[in-house]
Amino acid sequence: MTTQIPALICGGGPVGLALAIELGTRGVRCMLVEQGDGSVVVPKMSQLSTRTMEFCRRWGIAEEAKQAGWPEHHPGDFIYLTTMTGYELFRQRFTSYAQQGDLGYTPDGARQCPQIFFDPILLRRAAVLPSVTLRHRARLESFAEAAQGIEARVTSLPTGQSEIIEAEYLIGCDGFDGVVRKALNTEYEGSGMLSYSVSIFFRSRALGELHDKGWGRFYRLVDGTGHWSDLIAIDGRELWRLTLFHLDPDSEMAGFDADAALRRAAGQDFTYEIISVLPWKRRELVAKSYGGGRLFIAGDAAHQMSPTGGLGMNTGIGDAVDLGWKLAAMIEGWGGAHLLRSYEIERKPVAVSSVAASSATYVHETSLPANRAIADDSAEGIQARQQFAAALQGRRGAGNERLNDSIKLAYCYENSPIVAFDEADKAPAPDKKPIAHCRTGARAPHAWLAPGVSTLDLFGKGFVLLRFDRAIEVAGLMTAASARAVPLEIINVDNREIAVLYQRPLVLVRPDGHVAWRGTACPDYALALLDQLRGAGAARH
Repeated sequence: MTTQIPALICGGGPVGLALAIELGTRGVRCMLVEQGDGSVVVPKMSQLSTRTMEFCRRWGIAEEAKQAGWPEHHPGDFIYLTTMTGYELFRQRFTSYAQQGDLGYTPDGARQCPQIFFDPILLRRAAVLPSVTLRHRARLESFAEAAQGIEARVTSLPTGQSEIIEAEYLIGCDGFDGVVRKALNTEYEGSGMLSYSVSIFFRSRALGELHDKGWGRFYRLVDGTGHWSDLIAIDGRELWRLTLFHLDPDSEMAGFDADAALRRAAGQDFTYEIISVLPWKRRELVAKSYGGGRLFIAGDAAHQMSPTGGLGMNTGIGDAVDLGWKLAAMIEGWGGAHLLRSYEIERKPVAVSSVAASSATYVHETSLPANRAIADDSAEGIQARQQFAAALQGRRGAGNERLNDSIKLAYCYENSPIVAFDEADKAPAPDKKPIAHCRTGARAPHAWLAPGVSTLDLFGKGFVLLRFDRAIEVAGLMTAASARAVPLEIINVDNREIAVLYQRPLVLVRPDGHVAWRGTACPDYALALLDQLRGAGAARH
């Protein structure tokens, strides 16, 4: 049996599902193949970044993500302590979601929504899109390049029956050990493994009631050995994940005692149910190649990073959005020959920055000074705790800078061949915050057009030309778009404040919400400009 499909996605985690949604919301037919049944039992990821939440808004699932995760009245504090029933050392305060109000730079800020909640939300959204076919309990056995694309063999695990899938494109979202990544035979760049860790996922209502620290998202556990573990409150009720750092897999895992680790974290016995114990490798790697032609990788297959700071999955979601509109353009026939080459050029630098920031933050956190007396009820213990708090207070600025919104939100595709830069765009104005600055190659900034309506709500399908002066003639761009079958919509914005924010009277925004070009008048080279932006101009590297 043979099935023909424009895009075949291998891997049904959050990145594969995000890619399926990106294609499906455009009406592009795709099939997702996943060995599992779609259920998620371990909360590997805990927070959705601001940018991921903005994409969720585009997909119509932002409100569901907000409701599924952290209770909106709980604070999101990071609390350093000796044990849950021991001494509090330092607290980094974060207001509750209910008290945040308008953030100014985004319509939807970062949210605690662990993967056990987020993946099912993505799955439900993908399942209702008519152009998306979900194939769970199915395995990609092998594939080969054919004349018009990829010929893949997929086997149903329940029945053992195989079929041939003929696809124009195959995208591997199946992780570090995935079939597609291995077949690409791409090497990784980076230092490799940072450390060996173990995560204990457990259920306990008692733990939230036995201590006096109140609710926080992260409880960072410090004893005489230093910062040895993080305890994350998954749902703010009864689900928790304890992650231990720097374990020796040869000497410690054979007799690993999860019960002892939980008692060490709590500082006393308590009632709990262990759901899973998962050893894993904390890596820092970026693939040398993200693929090409008709074969690509995204997410964990393309980059591996420490989860410290929450950049891993969110970087993968960005991959899916970038690749999604470009695949759609090729399948719909208006993408140029060089369009897909820009995927790696744009996304790999983001991964490199994210990997470096995640590793630096992990080292920063786990290298906090140790003091054998820090938990003692003595004058020496008091002094040790005071010294620790003072040292941590002095380090907070440097730590936060590694994971600020310049990495999470305001990254710019500075070397992209499908972005039309001018000299004024080479660097953001020094007096402007990157997240609230309009810059070609970067995310178009948020502003409220009307109550509940953001500028970001205008982007997502085709190109959008924002015109802040109706007197400017733009027929040349419309004619060029029509000639090349590029989807382009003109939207007039009669708002002085937003015009000042965007800085030019004409701003052309790509389907992924990044600024492609800005100008003061319709260019006389409109056709050449559209050719560059759709990847049909001369390739640049």
